Amino acid sequence: MTDTLIINEMFYSIQGESTRAGRPCGFIRLTGCHLRCHYCDTEYAFHEGRRRTIDDIVAEVEADFSRCNLIEITGGEPLLQPKVHLLMRRLCDAGKTVLLETSGACDISMCDPRVVRIMDIKTPDSGEADHNLWTNMDHLNQQDEVKFVICSRRDYQWACEVIQRYDLAKRVRAILMSPVAQTPSGEELPGVSSLSLCELAEWILADHLPVCLQMQLHKLIWDPMTRGV
Repeated sequence: MTDTLIINEMFYSIQGESTRAGRPCGFIRLTGCHLRCHYCDTEYAFHEGRRRTIDDIVAEVEADFSRCNLIEITGGEPLLQPKVHLLMRRLCDAGKTVLLETSGACDISMCDPRVVRIMDIKTPDSGEADHNLWTNMDHLNQQDEVKFVICSRRDYQWACEVIQRYDLAKRVRAILMSPVAQTPSGEELPGVSSLSLCELAEWILADHLPVCLQMQLHKLIWDPMTRGV
């Protein structure tokens, strides 16, 4: 039986987040997510997509992203489709640096050790903090990164407690913090109460927090609602 995945989109763009922000990157977005974060900006990936063979996906990567060594697997929630592990292994075997953007709600222990896992730990104001799988903390390593999307002071303080409790500064390559999204002009996205970048920066500085403040760079380059970037 041929191995398949349901793919929402594949595209070549600028990496907007993580310590690799700013680098050209090939993206493979899988369909499906079991979480409903209040600020989600990829709701179209919940259901839209078509089934493709892994051979076909790898062939497209080799053809369209041949000069790009960096590939990100994202969603939705890619780990909901078990065959994603085969895809990631195939891409690693092909010499690609593979990033996995995943929530803190799915087991990361089965990932190929060559895959760089960027784990989004859901904060209380995301509405999905109860789904964090805390055993994932035991599987993080020095090439992995964790991310907190901060909506409020309450989220920030909660994240600080998690960082301390799990000694994340020593456990992972980077701890990323970003304010919930705004448009480039500073306007709030529909249905989302945003936090200013300046306010979050001041909190981080006041607490000497060992984190990397980040924005979604692709949303500064293109319109925040643009797909395929």
